[in-house]
Amino acid sequence: MLGLVFATLCESGDAALQAGFYKGKCRTADVEVIVGGIIRAWYGRDPTITPALLRMQFHDCFVNGCDASILLDGTTSEKTAIPNLSVRGYEIIDATKTAVEAICPGVVSCADIIVMATRDAIALSGGVRYIVQTGRRDGTISLAKNVDLPSPSISVINSIQAFSKKGLNATDMIYLLGGHTVGISHCSLIKDRLYNFRNTRKADPNMDSSLLIALRARCPQNSSVDNSVNLDQNPLSSMTVDNSYYKQIVMRRGILQIDQDLALDPLSKYTVDAIAKGFNFNVKFGEAMIKLGAVQVLTNTQGQIRRSCRAINNL
Repeated sequence: MLGLVFATLCESGDAALQAGFYKGKCRTADVEVIVGGIIRAWYGRDPTITPALLRMQFHDCFVNGCDASILLDGTTSEKTAIPNLSVRGYEIIDATKTAVEAICPGVVSCADIIVMATRDAIALSGGVRYIVQTGRRDGTISLAKNVDLPSPSISVINSIQAFSKKGLNATDMIYLLGGHTVGISHCSLIKDRLYNFRNTRKADPNMDSSLLIALRARCPQNSSVDNSVNLDQNPLSSMTVDNSYYKQIVMRRGILQIDQDLALDPLSKYTVDAIAKGFNFNVKFGEAMIKLGAVQVLTNTQGQIRRSCRAINNL
């Protein structure tokens, strides 16, 4: 089933991306096996690499497309933009690139490594190991001023519009936000919902009362400590890629404003309800990740294959 969907996506996406792009380009070595081995070892030490890599791919693809520009070092690079200061996992990509370069130098792009690594981390966390398209090349421009990412308090209609600019529809958006199934936030991003929702000096009335009590204990109003909060409030599922996040937001247990609004806004609530009650989230999430990975990619002779993911090649 996923293979048929993948073929359809390839036809509608960038024709230069293809499954198995590196087959035969690294002698007998299988690039995806090499990447998978690194990610499996890393995941064994730290399962939180899954939300980290999901966030990295999203932040990369949403700014100038999936070109690994987020990986470039520099005093004014995308890494220095405020929304990216908490992005992590760069050392995972570095380790994977080093392993690939040792066997197949100058062939595999950093942009493809991000996409393959994220897919493998998702699979290790309970998701589907969907087929990745490869063949991306790396960008050479990375500027903090170009970083324009949807905020956690964005409205549903504005979020739909932001995703539409990237060639992703409302359903894609709803499934991609399902990445929050393994994500975390911080108290600083939700205190307004707990104490002063829309300047009312009251909590968000749409928040479940038991969740409000728990979050106020986790996030005291005047605390200087910025604690983390799981975006999936089911403690048995907060590190598993599944549809639990949707079940939680239907019960008004969403953490971020956009999470809760997804379950309430007529533009999204019916899809959210269907996902919460359904059994095919993992397949659909994989399909949405494939589409995200095809956003504004560089292929063929565009860009370059970086020797180091942190710096462009010297000409």
